[in-house]
Amino acid sequence: MTVRLILGDQLNYNHSWFKSVDASVIYFMAEMRQETDYVTHHIQKIVAFFKSMRNFAAHLQQLGHQVIYYELDQTENLQSITANLSQVLANKKADFFEYQLPDEYRLDQQLQKFCDTLSIASNVVDSEHFLTSRTDLTTFFKGKKQYTMEFFYRYMRKRFHIMMDNDDSPEGGKWNFDHSNRNKWKGDPEIPGKKNFNTDIQTIVSLLKTQNVKTIGVIDTTSFNCPTSRKESLAVLDYFFKHLLIHFGDFQDAMHTEEYYLFHSNLSFAMNSKQLHPKEVVDAVIHYWRSNKDTIAISQVEGFVRQIIGWREYMRGIYWMKMPDYANLNKLDNKNPLPDFYWTGKTKMNCLHHSITQSLQTGYAHHIQRLMVTGNYALLTQTNPDEVDKWYLGIYNDAIEWVEITNTRGMSQFADGGLVATKPYVSSGSYINKMSNYCKGCHYKVSKKIGENACPFNSLYWNFLDEKRPILKGNQRMRMMYSLLDKMDTETLVAHKQRAAHIISNPNDY
Repeated sequence: MTVRLILGDQLNYNHSWFKSVDASVIYFMAEMRQETDYVTHHIQKIVAFFKSMRNFAAHLQQLGHQVIYYELDQTENLQSITANLSQVLANKKADFFEYQLPDEYRLDQQLQKFCDTLSIASNVVDSEHFLTSRTDLTTFFKGKKQYTMEFFYRYMRKRFHIMMDNDDSPEGGKWNFDHSNRNKWKGDPEIPGKKNFNTDIQTIVSLLKTQNVKTIGVIDTTSFNCPTSRKESLAVLDYFFKHLLIHFGDFQDAMHTEEYYLFHSNLSFAMNSKQLHPKEVVDAVIHYWRSNKDTIAISQVEGFVRQIIGWREYMRGIYWMKMPDYANLNKLDNKNPLPDFYWTGKTKMNCLHHSITQSLQTGYAHHIQRLMVTGNYALLTQTNPDEVDKWYLGIYNDAIEWVEITNTRGMSQFADGGLVATKPYVSSGSYINKMSNYCKGCHYKVSKKIGENACPFNSLYWNFLDEKRPILKGNQRMRMMYSLLDKMDTETLVAHKQRAAHIISNPNDY
């Protein structure tokens, strides 16, 4: 008898394991406190994974596969992967154990060590999801001192012949249309309503409450819109390219108080749980664009493709190249605590209030809200990246460590010293004002540089540059900002630094 383990983010409906039914194979899945408790998660995140896991197990059973599924409160559930596996292997008198490569380092290590203790044979197979292997990025950048995602992205376009006129020339004559993707949304064009599903989640919500699982955020059991099956995931994909793709690129960096999703796809959970394959997503979007080139510009499509085959695969490659040391990097030596309002949204800074409140209400925020609002503030206030990591990993439905930590510790917090990002992504309030309506009606004035009602981001920005000068002064991409800092009169800089110090010491007053 063979027992095969399926983790909660390995819901690949098209995995080769499932092509044929074998009476000598049992699939094992479990909802466990090990996974609900290693960090405090958003309630919607746990519900989305548990519901998706249950749907996946039911699908396998409908195909005729044998499935053992432990719900969270089952008596047999020992609440850890290794304890549960030991029990199942013994009960079923298994002579072979098999699992798919995990995408989190901690689980990878846990299962490797578990297999070392077994008296039966074991094997590990690929999850058959990513376009690259764990080691492809290491090979690609072998001998290079600096990694650049753009070069990797071009390699991926060529390797899979995606949007290419020939072997070397990109369709449309350019590799990257990012400069066309920076428009502020001002209410027009109209944004179609989001895709909703009448998903029954009350049982799982009640389960989490009765089992006293600690969570953050809120959940509305009548309007849960996260796809929890392959059918629903495909419906979200279809809805995206038919209704949202037409303006995705234009407004992918925009932020608005009344529109959470704008033209974003909301596909990240479906992909990170492996219910959708990245290549099928890209192929479907490109196919629709080719049939509608008269209305959809290439800039809308290229930006989306870059996120999937470029950035997503690149982040995973960095993760497996640099873990476990990556999780401890803190090159800027930031040590301050994360402000309490990250857990409540109660702050007078409108941009942070809206971005955090939205995250607590939906378990969702798009990349610019994460990078240039919540992440920007955390970096400017020199917050310990360990605390920032825990918050991002817990609060977002799509957050799994391989994609979260590289984006947070690397791209957002520059804690890796520039392995992922070529410069710190910090800004004053002007960038947020440029890309959103958050500054309108804010308690603080983005146009005011100094004073009690000046935007806190303004003083924090100049203080950060001054504080981190010894580390960042040699960065070529920071040369212009340091030139402006050098021209600032001493009195103004001192005023900025004094106010920044007060904000950092008293964040909940702002």
